[in-house]
Amino acid sequence: MFENKKIFILGMARSGYESAKFLSSFNNNITIVDGAKQDENHVLELENLGVKVIITENQKELIDETFDYMIKNPGIKYDNECVVKAKDLNIKVINELEMAYFFINKKTKIIGVTGSNGKTTTVTLIDLFLKQQGINSILCGNIGFPVISILDKIKDDSVLVIEISDHQLCDMYDFKTNISVLTNIYKEVHIDFHDSFERYKNMKKRIFNNHTNDDLAVINSGNTNSLDVTEHIDSKKLYFGNSTDICCVYNDGIYYDRDLVISLNDIRLKGNHNYENIMAAIIVAKEFNVDNESIKKVLNNFSGVEHRIEFVREFNKVTYYNDSKSTNNTATITALQSFSNPVILLMGGLDRNLEFDELSDYMNNVKYIISYGETKNKINDFASKYSINCEVVDTLEVATKKAINLSTEGDTVLLSPACASWDQFKCFEDRGNEFKKIVNEL
Repeated sequence: MFENKKIFILGMARSGYESAKFLSSFNNNITIVDGAKQDENHVLELENLGVKVIITENQKELIDETFDYMIKNPGIKYDNECVVKAKDLNIKVINELEMAYFFINKKTKIIGVTGSNGKTTTVTLIDLFLKQQGINSILCGNIGFPVISILDKIKDDSVLVIEISDHQLCDMYDFKTNISVLTNIYKEVHIDFHDSFERYKNMKKRIFNNHTNDDLAVINSGNTNSLDVTEHIDSKKLYFGNSTDICCVYNDGIYYDRDLVISLNDIRLKGNHNYENIMAAIIVAKEFNVDNESIKKVLNNFSGVEHRIEFVREFNKVTYYNDSKSTNNTATITALQSFSNPVILLMGGLDRNLEFDELSDYMNNVKYIISYGETKNKINDFASKYSINCEVVDTLEVATKKAINLSTEGDTVLLSPACASWDQFKCFEDRGNEFKKIVNEL
């Protein structure tokens, strides 16, 4: 299917680079384009493999009817002029994950996890549960490892645990999982990319594409939007969250099928949002006969994923937390609910035309907001509206140093931006790493 073809890769980044490198070994005629300067070693490597690497803003003119496929970066919107032209020319537009699926042994079990929040924690826990039981689990996808880059690691007994974003789901058609997890769906997330909440929900629903009753859907029963989109799917359904569900919190413990798996006191990771992620992961683990002892060993020690309410350090009796992964109001609300002491909140980033009013009920412990980036003035307006002290600066570096100077003993300085990072950073990881670097240099 992807041999002796003419392929146009739109957007280099990690997935485009890995796709070009992989497909070059199948006698394909490959052109990869990007508007930004790329890693010179990656460019040279691809050119040595026979790939045409073109850095230009004038990408549309390079597309003609002779191409068989366009593989686009998931972050490129559906109405991008190159994507529109390709579809007008009847060129099939897919992404790296859809393409990689055709090279996966169909005996390999695939677990896919999507949702507005909690994806990374959930896939990480599933992977750890399976590994603790001795199962050959491979963690990949939106968590930072393109599926195409791990194909050589897949063995006959492998289980793929894939974090899948709504951006990736846009361009997937034949891809299917054996188990799909939907953690939740919230309204304010990525509406700018999809242009409507209905379109966003329908993209999330695609994680159940091609399912039959032999495939499993794991669903958050406490999230109305998740229930709505899964009402008519063909999958076998298992729910978590409510006391009548197969996995639930009851009497200070997490139960699976009425059997106590672990006491909440024995879980290092705290918070109701994390208990939801844990329950989803337990349901998946039980499908692979993971025992309670293996689950307990993981949860006794797992303290969370990087950039998600991540403890950085304590300095001068002030604690610092990195929650850079919070790119929307719902995630920041979750972070604010985790603290009862005074908080200095760092907020800001890309302006996606969203408002912040729903944060107002969770600001009781916030003594200052430090706003920065494209949304700094909008956040300042929000703070003024609700009589919250706010300092406006330009960059995260200045915001962090301002927060350090304003903090006093007993405070928490919390980076929980409620905005995407792309105004000043390539990704939320870079944003979180800058915050940690400044704090660790104190």
